[in-house]
Amino acid sequence: MGFIWSLIIGGVIGWLAGLIMHRDLPGGIIGNIIAGFIGAWLGSLIFGDWGPEIGGFFFIPALIGAIILVLIVSFVIKGMRREAH
Repeated sequence: MGFIWSLIIGGVIGWLAGLIMHRDLPGGIIGNIIAGFIGAWLGSLIFGDWGPEIGGFFFIPALIGAIILVLIVSFVIKGMRREAH
């Protein structure tokens, strides 16, 4: 049950990051889950482990890390679309 809870929280973190940045991540729910997990890893590397812990994720650093990831992904996608035209 812990793994499923982690998937749900990771998806919510990725979804919130996309919502805050007004950008959709590719891959839908799976993309949100991946963004949540990578964002949590990135956030804990940059900011450490602090704030409320939910489902194994320190929520605030994970959300900030996911926002950074959404920005990076959106710049890469925008650059790829620009190259295609």
